Amino acid sequence: MGNSLISYSNKNLINGNDVMAEECLKKYEHRIPSSADLFCNWTYDRILCWPPTKAGTTTSQKCPPIQGSDTTKLVYKRCSIDGTWEGITPNDTSRPSGYTHYNICFLPEIQDLLNKLDSGGLAAREYKLDIAWRTRILEMVGLTISLAALIISLIIFSRFRGLRNNRTRIHKNLFLAMVVQVIIRLTLYVDQMIGQIYKNNEDRVGIENTPYLCEGCYVLLEYARTAMFMWMFVEGLYLHNVITVTVFQEHSYYVAYSLLGWGAPAVMTATWEITLVLKQGSSCWYGYNLMPYFWILEGPRLTVILLNFLFLLNIIRVLVVKLRQSRSSETEQVRKAVRAALVLLPLLGIANILKIPGVQTLDKAVWEFALWSYTTHFITSFQGFFISSIYCFCNGEVRTAVMKSVSVYLSLRGDTFQQPRRNSYVSGYYDTAIAAPVISTVDDDRATTPNIIKPRRYCFPCCCKREQLTKAPVTSGYFANETQV
Repeated sequence: MGNSLISYSNKNLINGNDVMAEECLKKYEHRIPSSADLFCNWTYDRILCWPPTKAGTTTSQKCPPIQGSDTTKLVYKRCSIDGTWEGITPNDTSRPSGYTHYNICFLPEIQDLLNKLDSGGLAAREYKLDIAWRTRILEMVGLTISLAALIISLIIFSRFRGLRNNRTRIHKNLFLAMVVQVIIRLTLYVDQMIGQIYKNNEDRVGIENTPYLCEGCYVLLEYARTAMFMWMFVEGLYLHNVITVTVFQEHSYYVAYSLLGWGAPAVMTATWEITLVLKQGSSCWYGYNLMPYFWILEGPRLTVILLNFLFLLNIIRVLVVKLRQSRSSETEQVRKAVRAALVLLPLLGIANILKIPGVQTLDKAVWEFALWSYTTHFITSFQGFFISSIYCFCNGEVRTAVMKSVSVYLSLRGDTFQQPRRNSYVSGYYDTAIAAPVISTVDDDRATTPNIIKPRRYCFPCCCKREQLTKAPVTSGYFANETQV
């Protein structure tokens, strides 16, 4: 459900409302306790209004109707023996309104989360909530940029016929799953932020208080997220087969890839949904990602990450072996292998392990939580942008196709255009060093007639007589022309 603290605190515990405070004042301003007894004054803790309470006693009332709360339970607040409201600990009097134990209103899993949040005291709790709120803003910015990059990449892959092959088809499916996930996540985040602004307006209709719409959004979100992981697995499997398998018939596997990428997530998501409905009913499943049933989805995702990590290790091993067969130095070989690993990390989704349940550092120091929160959400929210940049915008084959289209357009207008000769280190499956013929014009004192830029002629080493070709071995199009970077 995105950033856990924003979802579970819902900012209700730190944002007050002057109108509610005035109503609380009107309700208890005429209730004057006996001068012989010591009392805690009435208070408004920004959620509930509490009456004057005798020192050394505890007062309680029903849990408030906030998201995820069980209104049949009782929430309590304790007045200390000296007539002040107690904080998280009996000796904590840093807040005049004291501390209200709202944790008991929630499910056990959410109670555990809130207890970890409160473990460092009120000051640390406020800092962590502020960090979580800032992280949500960072996440929304990253998701917006990623969405734009992914949509542009899909348009490019669909626009040019030269890019229509199995490799780019797999890329397009992965990008599509990421686009669906990002759109739903941004929609939910915006709805939550609007809900914070109008949280005291009981007539407001939003996603989270609309039956079936709320559950449907979260089901579709988890389906898209699971599909994203499965297509990352397909990417890893495809690349592993291309590099390590001697004879690989890629065309015969695309149907199986499609079933694995879209069909398997549908089965897993349906199983999880049915389980959750039977166990929790239909109540927007607040805090569902903390429940044990969530491992129906999270287990396969973790398995995908581990398998892709094994694929990555084997791919690096094969690359090192093939690089050693070339005449490059040992340092150059290591540099290329490390660079290839860094390029593949976003595509294979290995960085997503940071968001697996149990990795969070909520009960740690504030700086540890801040480091984990900012790093994790920056990597995951900008993941779509990183993948689009590496495998589309910086891809040699894509750049060649785009430049060719631009050059044809400019040639029709009579402009001069020179096609670049360098290709990206992350290139296509086929060697893109052979550029297609491009029409250009030469504007000098001698002539203004069009010239044909001819591609370089390649031949087999055994058949070349005058022009010998010397190239380092290319294991895959993902690493073609890497020596030029």
